[in-house]
Amino acid sequence: MRECREMPGFLAGFAGRYGDGPLRGRLESAVAAASRALEDFAGFLAGEVVPRAPERDALGADRYRLGVRNFLGTELDLEEVYAWGWRELARIEAEMGEAAAAIRPGEPVAAVRAVLDADPAYRVRGAEAFRVWIQELADGAIADLDGTHFDIPEPLRRVECRIPAVESGVYYLAPAEDLSRPGTVWWTVADPDQEIVTWTVPATMFHEGVPGHHLQLGVTTLNTGVLNRFQRLSGELFPGHAEGWGLYAERLMDELGYYGDPAYRLGMLAGGQQFRAARVILDIGMHLELEIPAGSGFHEGERWTPELGFRFLRAHTGPETDASIAYEIDRYLGCPGQAIAYKVGERVWLEGRAEARRRAGGAFDLKEFHRRALDLGPMGLDLLRRELARL
Repeated sequence: MRECREMPGFLAGFAGRYGDGPLRGRLESAVAAASRALEDFAGFLAGEVVPRAPERDALGADRYRLGVRNFLGTELDLEEVYAWGWRELARIEAEMGEAAAAIRPGEPVAAVRAVLDADPAYRVRGAEAFRVWIQELADGAIADLDGTHFDIPEPLRRVECRIPAVESGVYYLAPAEDLSRPGTVWWTVADPDQEIVTWTVPATMFHEGVPGHHLQLGVTTLNTGVLNRFQRLSGELFPGHAEGWGLYAERLMDELGYYGDPAYRLGMLAGGQQFRAARVILDIGMHLELEIPAGSGFHEGERWTPELGFRFLRAHTGPETDASIAYEIDRYLGCPGQAIAYKVGERVWLEGRAEARRRAGGAFDLKEFHRRALDLGPMGLDLLRRELARL
């Protein structure tokens, strides 16, 4: 409901970017109509749905599996994945400690994060300077990876980095079919004159740009020789495939040595990996009301509730605001299965690559694996696992 009531201002901001051109009147009318519809929908949710909503937020295993099928295209042993999520979180946080020690020996991770946040070497002032900085980062990754670990089609050797006029997060928009619009990374900057902290940024750019979504969704969009139009334009319908590849891309760049600065490696671990592993635990744990295991160091033996979920994210996501953490909890409860797409999808990509390497032995070619894997196009994780086993 909150999002419905905030959306009119968001739409008005988009319309305002158009200025005083000939379509201004039509845009303002469309925004007004959409705003009225959203207000009506918010009223329906508040007046009709909320009084009938169950008290329990947890869906239970049977309905949660439907969410997993919808978002991931797979069937999971949920308790196995829940236990794996705990192991992944412990592994990632141990690596975070090692990365922090390389920056400030003997200091805890939280203290090292604070030092990096304050370090002028990891700050860029102003939205335009930041846009130039991430554009150079994206251009450098494309130049380095093309012809080595990937064959990047010529139309994809440029990703456009832009700063939106209204707050909309960080996201990637694939190129138009006819290439009239390039692939674009949009990165919100709240204040155009603010200083932006950059030590967590490279991993996110590799996730959204190259070798992440720009390469993945761009190759899919251009692949008219193998994929039909639905396949080429349906990438966002398969979050396990898409977000799994994005997280795989972050880790791949670590394997290839692109986080030579320990701060950037800590940024990859703290900015994406830790958060996504915590999501696996929470999303499954809250909906199945599972027991928090012994040895976790967090309310051991208790069963998950949204309140415990809030405290858990507060402990495992760095300096987030209470509002952003509350939003995450609402998101998991409202979109069961989506939050685990990143880590579970990454797991399938990594296992598929490991199995292909085992089959090929010394003849394994990483670039060829990437080419053939991306040529498959978007699909659910069960099908992806089967197709990768044929490479």
